[in-house]
Amino acid sequence: MRHALEFFRKSTPALREPAADDGAEIWELVRACKPLDENSMYCNLIQCDHFRETCVVAEIDGEIAGWVSAYVLPDDPETLFVWQVAVSEKARGAGLGSLMLNGLLRRDACKNIKRLQTTITQENRASWGLFHTFAANRSAPLKSQPYFTQARHFRDRQSTEHMVTIDFSEAPGRAA
Repeated sequence: MRHALEFFRKSTPALREPAADDGAEIWELVRACKPLDENSMYCNLIQCDHFRETCVVAEIDGEIAGWVSAYVLPDDPETLFVWQVAVSEKARGAGLGSLMLNGLLRRDACKNIKRLQTTITQENRASWGLFHTFAANRSAPLKSQPYFTQARHFRDRQSTEHMVTIDFSEAPGRAA
């Protein structure tokens, strides 16, 4: 298997909004990215259609290699909630997750965003690594606390989801 950096040397990832036609391929990518929750294919189609302005597809040589699903919170237009980040096995370790998040935050749909939130289970080391690195690269604090708990919300069927908040307005040199 090739290293992700070798993969990128040959082709630069193209970041774009998803289209409904991408739904099935995104669904397959998410299924291959354990431990991510597998949503229905219909859910991914809706994300690609209704939330395309706040979702990102990374394509390499015509193949979907990365996916970020996100939306602006309805009751807080300054917060972007990232639902999932998926990176294909052959593209891991080269910063594609951060590249997609940075690209998303540069879009007009995210011009008023001051905070990024996501939920992560304690055992998902890849997601913790991505969001810690992302926050550090922006000199923004990362805070986390239990949000949907294993016993109360999941009836012991799933691990606790910790709400992770990265507040860009608290970064040094940034106005609130």
